[in-house]
Amino acid sequence: ELPESWADMQEPLLEGMCFTLKYLGMTLVEKPKGEDMAAAAIRRIVATARVGARKFQKVILTVSPRGISLQDADTKEMVENVSIYRISYCTTDKLQNKVFAYVAQSQESGALECHAFLSPKKKIAQAVTLTVAQAFQMALDLWEAAHAGK
Repeated sequence: ELPESWADMQEPLLEGMCFTLKYLGMTLVEKPKGEDMAAAAIRRIVATARVGARKFQKVILTVSPRGISLQDADTKEMVENVSIYRISYCTTDKLQNKVFAYVAQSQESGALECHAFLSPKKKIAQAVTLTVAQAFQMALDLWEAAHAGK
């Protein structure tokens, strides 16, 4: 449940805002950003997800100025930690408007990966996207503040 003025709240974001989503999957992409690239990647992920009859992993996605961390909602096991500096793009898909996705560079291979998540409501997908955008801004502000004195 998001408070009405959640966009003004810097405090919780420093600690991390949590969203419970279903992980749809990942596909490799050519470009680090762009709406068309993301839309095509999301279509591929959703198409693949529909074919597999498996249940989607429920994850707790935490957004902070450090980046995005993914934790299994059932086991509480850490799935992945993505540095804010490795994330190049995030979006809520226009057609699949309950789908939130981000593009990040893989730490292992250096390849660009688009990860997609299904949220219970369109508003939540949009909130995750806005929260990530806010985290980017905050990370930049913190970085600039840290380097201002040098």
